[in-house]
Amino acid sequence: MTARGSQYGHAPMDQARALLARAREQKAARLAAAASDAVTAAASSASGGGGQQVAVVPGGVMVPRNVPAPRTTETRVQQALDTAAQDRTLPTLPAVSELLLGGSLRGGAAYSVRGSTSLVMAMMAGPSAEGAWCGVVGLPTFGAEAARGLGVDLDRLVLVPEPEQDWLSVVAALVDALTVVVVRPPGVVTPGEASRLSARLRSRGAVLISVGAWPGSDARFEVQGARWTGLELGHGRLLARQATIAVTGRGSAVRPHRHLLWLPAEDGSVQAVDPVVGSATAPVDGAVAELAGAVAGPVWQQEAAG
Repeated sequence: MTARGSQYGHAPMDQARALLARAREQKAARLAAAASDAVTAAASSASGGGGQQVAVVPGGVMVPRNVPAPRTTETRVQQALDTAAQDRTLPTLPAVSELLLGGSLRGGAAYSVRGSTSLVMAMMAGPSAEGAWCGVVGLPTFGAEAARGLGVDLDRLVLVPEPEQDWLSVVAALVDALTVVVVRPPGVVTPGEASRLSARLRSRGAVLISVGAWPGSDARFEVQGARWTGLELGHGRLLARQATIAVTGRGSAVRPHRHLLWLPAEDGSVQAVDPVVGSATAPVDGAVAELAGAVAGPVWQQEAAG
């Protein structure tokens, strides 16, 4: 099902297949371009050939010495492509880049997010705005309008709301064709399942974002607290949400730290909190915010607050 299908009625499955076919063609074209560059580099480095060289032994006698033949061009090309996929970085929104090691999403990596659908959408928005295809699996309440408000291109978004027991196969198929795949697993993911999909991610250069725990994830993001602004003296309209994001990672790859983000800000965007401005706002706790849902602003902004 496509994003537009989820918004305006049930789209036929062949429409989703057509989108996947288009995404595969575009991804294949990018890989073909990378392969062409790799072939040129490999052919140049392999032009010296292998075989025999001459070694000089004591007494000045020269004897032939066998040396290993260089790796085949195909091997060099495959290694170059594997390295390129793993070293691939994807652009992100400025506020999101502050959460990530190196400031960008890394091809072949898996990330987990807990407590905020809007943060997931924000992580998708950067790559999507640059032309990447994205997929969302297992989120029947995913707000397409909220995603569009944060910058996700709905024309390059594939939704599979209810994959049921085939969720892992669906995710693997999307990883082959798309650049960013979001999934909410229906239950506990085993290390074996995560490991198999991780190998696929690395070979395709794709990014996985799990809504919930994911074994061996490269970085984990969790909303540990949120406060709304806008209601003063018991009346008004919710304008923005200030969220505390805790970031942890696997091993020493990511130093644990916390960030404050407007999620969303008053204009609906995702921004880092300015310490001076943030301290001057009038916060509203979650209970008051829930009671004030009827005055919480545009529908897409309410969806993004998830």
